[in-house]
Amino acid sequence: MIPAPQYEKARQETGGPFRCEDLDAGIQANGADIEARIIALETLTIADLRIEWRRLYRATPPIRLSRDLLIRGVAHMVQERALGGLSLSIRRRLRSLSKAPNRRDGAAAAPAITLKPGTKLVREWHGHAHTVSVLDDGFEYRGERYPSLTRIARRITGVHWSGPLFFGIGKRRRAVEGAAHA
Repeated sequence: MIPAPQYEKARQETGGPFRCEDLDAGIQANGADIEARIIALETLTIADLRIEWRRLYRATPPIRLSRDLLIRGVAHMVQERALGGLSLSIRRRLRSLSKAPNRRDGAAAAPAITLKPGTKLVREWHGHAHTVSVLDDGFEYRGERYPSLTRIARRITGVHWSGPLFFGIGKRRRAVEGAAHA
């Protein structure tokens, strides 16, 4: 909590932390008020910032949190209390996303690969170079349009084959990580 002018003298006399819960209760702060409170955080000592953290979060701040991060955390909570925080449904959604399995075999999931129209993919197969052009709505191979690389790979090889894997645009990252662990 940011010291109000009428409490500044009392704080100086006692040397104790500023604690005024009544300024938080039912406050409908405007933008300038919130900004002034956040700016005033710069004047607080680390001990005062830790006390504010405990009061706002109702928990002890992490031990090695820097002064800058303490200010940011307290400022966030000041804004959240004045302007409102995330809705319960959004918090639930974020919690479920954070718990969702996004790793396989200890490796982070690779981002999806997107090909820009105009890109040329070249693959040599049995001594012949095969070139595919990426279009807005599919692929072109030997003058014919295809909806997927997999269909082109099947035409070239005669058997089912993953198109992205066949043209070498699959998840190479796993192969590199696997080789590093071997």
